Amino acid sequence: MAGTRAPRFSGGTAGIFCVLLSMYKRTQMEGPVMSLALLGAAIVAEIVGTSLLKATEGFTRLWPTVASLSAYALAFVLLAQAIARGMNVGFAYAVWSGLGTTLIVIIGALFLGESLSATKIAGVALVVAGVVTLNLAGAH
Repeated sequence: MAGTRAPRFSGGTAGIFCVLLSMYKRTQMEGPVMSLALLGAAIVAEIVGTSLLKATEGFTRLWPTVASLSAYALAFVLLAQAIARGMNVGFAYAVWSGLGTTLIVIIGALFLGESLSATKIAGVALVVAGVVTLNLAGAH
């Protein structure tokens, strides 16, 4: 088509766009690596959402509530994407809930002033044992 031109970007915008595009192309991941990366991001988002629950004060404070619910929504989207890329649902959910539970107990004890009893430690150990058992049984 004579006379048509490609859209032009300002110098700064074009530079940023090109850098982001080249970074994206270099870091594209496929298959199991991408699924695990998405699962890891889902776990982090779920931990953020759960960690913010105390700050919501029963969902009566607007911004902590928005942040917590947004983190949970992101966690579910990322978990769904990991599963859509071929990860087994049983494996994904076991790892997501197991690691999430373990890390939340640790975060609660370290940063939220929650007690850490022998019963809690035993419970977390049982969750981890369940995840390991699922993996050994071929859940993935």
